[in-house]
Amino acid sequence: MLFLTRGFFLLGCIVACGCLAVPGVTRAADKPRARLLGIPFEGVPGELDAITDVPGVEVGFTTLISGEGTLKVGEGPVRTGVTAILPRGHEDTLNHPVFAGGFSLNGNGEMTGMEWVEEGGFLEGPILLTNTHSVGTVRDAVIKWRVKHGEPDATGYWWSLPVVAETYDGWLNDINGFHVKDEHVFHAIDSAKGGPVAEGSVGGGTGMICYEFKGGTGTASRRLSAKHGGYTVGVLVQANCGLRHQLTIAGVPVGQELKEPALRDQDMGSIIILIATDAPLLPHQLKRLARRASMGLARTGSVSGNGSGDIFLAFSTANLGAAEPEGVTRLEMLPNDRMSPLFDAVAQATEEAIINALVAAEPMTGRDGHTIPALPQEEVRQLLARHGRLEKGGAPTPP
Repeated sequence: MLFLTRGFFLLGCIVACGCLAVPGVTRAADKPRARLLGIPFEGVPGELDAITDVPGVEVGFTTLISGEGTLKVGEGPVRTGVTAILPRGHEDTLNHPVFAGGFSLNGNGEMTGMEWVEEGGFLEGPILLTNTHSVGTVRDAVIKWRVKHGEPDATGYWWSLPVVAETYDGWLNDINGFHVKDEHVFHAIDSAKGGPVAEGSVGGGTGMICYEFKGGTGTASRRLSAKHGGYTVGVLVQANCGLRHQLTIAGVPVGQELKEPALRDQDMGSIIILIATDAPLLPHQLKRLARRASMGLARTGSVSGNGSGDIFLAFSTANLGAAEPEGVTRLEMLPNDRMSPLFDAVAQATEEAIINALVAAEPMTGRDGHTIPALPQEEVRQLLARHGRLEKGGAPTPP
C-alpha cells in the first residue's frame, strides 16, 4: 500500500500537516527547525521563514512510502514522491505567467521547460519536483492537469512546456519501479496551499540524502528592510547533495568533526533550488538572482561535484499581467543598483533552507536495508557551542 500525505508521513498511517506558527521559527507538526535549535543565520526571516512568505506562492506534496527489505523492481521498497510549487496559487498560476530566470551550476541533472524560460522569460504553470526517473511521467501529468483545469492561451493555442526538476533517490527507493503516477502529480498540485511548509522526507524529497545524512525538502525566507524596499525572498530546496566532510553549519566545519562514518567517497547527488520574490524583477535580473543560490549552497560546504546536478530557478510574482498578448505592457523594474540586498537574501535563505531540510529529516531505511542516519542534532549543537556559534535560547534536542 502507498501512503499519500499532504505533509509529513508516518509508516502505517496517513497523516496531515499540523502546524504551529511562530514568527521566524515556524515548526510544522513536531519537526524542529534550525533556528529552534539555536543555529544562527544572517538576515531577517519572514513570518513563516518559508517560500510561502512570498504572497500567492503555494506548495503541495505527495509522499509515497511502502515496503521494506530486498529490492523487487516494480514492487518496492518505495521512498519517493512529488512536490508542487504554484507561483501565483490556484487562482492565477495558469492564467498569469511570472517572469523567471534560471542557472545551472552543474548540469548533471534535469529541469524541463528551461529552454522556453530562457527564450521567453516567463514561467508558465506550476513547478514540479520528483525523482530522476519520474521526470517524464510528471511532465506529462502536468500537461494533463493543465488541459483539465485550464483553457487555451490568450491566442487560442493549446500548448505546454512544464518545468519539472529532479534529484536521484535510487539508493533508498525502487527508482526503476516507476511508482510516481498521474494521480500523485494531481494530488500534489491540487493540495498545494500557503502557510507553513512541510520539510525533510516529504514529497519529492522523500528519498533524498544530503551530506550523507537524510535530506529532502527545506525552505526559508528573508524580508528586506523598508529602506531596501521591504521585499520578500523565499527559497525551497530539494537537497540531495554533498559529502559528509564538506558539511558546514553556521561557518563551523561540523562534517569533519562528527563521529558518524562516511558512506561515500564522491558526490553523486544533486540539489534543486527555487527562489521566489515579490520584488519587481525582469528575466535577466532573475537570472542574476538564481546565480546567487550558489553562494548559499557553498556556505553549507558543497563544491558542486561532477556528479551533482545543481540547477536553480528564480521567479517574481510582481508585474501581474505582463504576459498579456496584446497592447503595450507597462512594467516595474527594480534598478540593478538596488539588487545587492536581494543577493544577500538569496544566499542567506538558501543556506538556511538546506540546513532546515537536514534538521527536519528523520533516519530512513529503504531498499535492500540501506539506512541513512539523521543529522545528529545534539552533537551539532555541542560543536557549534564549542566554536561559539550557538545562539542562546536554542532548544535542546528532545529525548
